[in-house]
Amino acid sequence: MVIKQTFTLTGAEGKPILMDLTYKTGNESAPMVVFVHGFKGFKDWGTHNMVAEYFAAHGLRFLKFNFSHNGTTPDSPQDFADLGAFGDNTFTKEFEDLDTVITFIKSGRDFPEPISLTLIGHSRGGGTSVIQTANDDRIARLITWASISKFSSLWNAEDEAEWRLKGVIYNFNTRTKQYTPLKIDLLHDLEKHAKAYDILSAAERVNKPWLIIHGDEDVNVELSQAKELQERSTEAELFVVTHANHVFGAEHPFTKDNLPLELQLVCEKSIEFINGGGAV
Repeated sequence: MVIKQTFTLTGAEGKPILMDLTYKTGNESAPMVVFVHGFKGFKDWGTHNMVAEYFAAHGLRFLKFNFSHNGTTPDSPQDFADLGAFGDNTFTKEFEDLDTVITFIKSGRDFPEPISLTLIGHSRGGGTSVIQTANDDRIARLITWASISKFSSLWNAEDEAEWRLKGVIYNFNTRTKQYTPLKIDLLHDLEKHAKAYDILSAAERVNKPWLIIHGDEDVNVELSQAKELQERSTEAELFVVTHANHVFGAEHPFTKDNLPLELQLVCEKSIEFINGGGAV
């Protein structure tokens, strides 16, 4: 039987981090995967719950969470109901949240502490996971799905002058039809921590097994960024999924009964890697 537990932690600036843990009966002490969502993402997006169940069916525990300032709320966990928090988000806040989640997991307070912890980061969450893994000995393995290689790729460089002048720029969400704000604090945060938040530099320091997965038809984050990451690391293996987009065939909402074939392949390769079988 598949079990799903939910938890709420206190994240950056006192905002909640919603979290859930999925596993099968008998696997309460199995190795754990922590999924780190990306920009405009959330833990219950699209196929994420199906992915959690897929990993659980293959003997792993799968934990996913919402960053405290991702724009969702406990009452509206699948909607960007708090655009103020979204606009106030920074990379520093997300690193604080991720550290809080890992510390909670390793405490063994609410469930057995995992003997092995793997980070899976998607898109912006991939970049965050690269830096976290480079700095955190508690992480045993790293997997990045469609990861960015630099945080500044999240916006257009030509918008920075207007951003500095007005203090905010807006990013149109084609799914929700909302204009989501990005306050200048985000840019200032990256500039203040330019060395620490350099993803490619962190990639050089990753000394754990690392699997990079990327679609060859990703128009949001080009395959060249995956290749940049691989070139910087002696630990990284690159697996390219043919005919796959940024979300490996998924969408939100997702109403089909089975995972897209591209995403199922991503899950299969990730599980094989976690179990020590390598990427190919």
